[in-house]
Amino acid sequence: MAHIEVDGIHVYYGNIRALQGISFKVDKGAIVTLIGANGAGKTTTLNALSGILALREGSIQIGDLNIAEYMPHQLIPKGVVHVPEGRRIFARLSVDENLAMGAFSRSDDKSELAKDREYVLEMFPRLRERLTQTAGTLSGGEQQMLAIGRALMSKPDVLLLDEPSMGLAPVLVEQVFESIIDINKAGVTCMLVEQNAYMALQIASYGYVLEGGRIALEGEAGVLAKNEEIKKAYLG
Repeated sequence: MAHIEVDGIHVYYGNIRALQGISFKVDKGAIVTLIGANGAGKTTTLNALSGILALREGSIQIGDLNIAEYMPHQLIPKGVVHVPEGRRIFARLSVDENLAMGAFSRSDDKSELAKDREYVLEMFPRLRERLTQTAGTLSGGEQQMLAIGRALMSKPDVLLLDEPSMGLAPVLVEQVFESIIDINKAGVTCMLVEQNAYMALQIASYGYVLEGGRIALEGEAGVLAKNEEIKKAYLG
């Protein structure tokens, strides 16, 4: 069953058309990846999914939500959460305060919030060691863990991840991707935009290749990983 349905969307930056009528689906409980070169439209697609960019044409349905009817902040309590490129943590707040900000839309009792906070800290033990540290002083890998942890504090049904491995050392890339697998196993549908196509296709069940704002290729992740064009263009 499709959890995300994108139908013929066009997105513009001024007079420049960034997405040219793309359509795709993401099944409930899946990890689906979107790969492509810089400027292909990957980040634009995620920004459209989370309501940051308006559609000129087409529609996006996530569950029973028509995305065009909501402002981005209204989607968070509805379960649609975006971890943006560049992490965008609150640099002047502590790690613990960043996690608390992730739960801003929730009205749960304190015991539920504490339970989810513990879940995040078990997933990312480094954050437990740095709870009182100012977030802007964390390493790049720690900031990425915090960005994902902050997103988890909102209890997402759909998690949109934009370049989670960017700028990270290989060992940290593996840790971040392992966390995405664990999040998905907990029942969260994940849409992953990633320059590291090899790792993305390793953990995804299905993939789409974007070129020039259009979907050039799609298929099961394992099949795409063996495709000679994909291997030459994105897998080295």
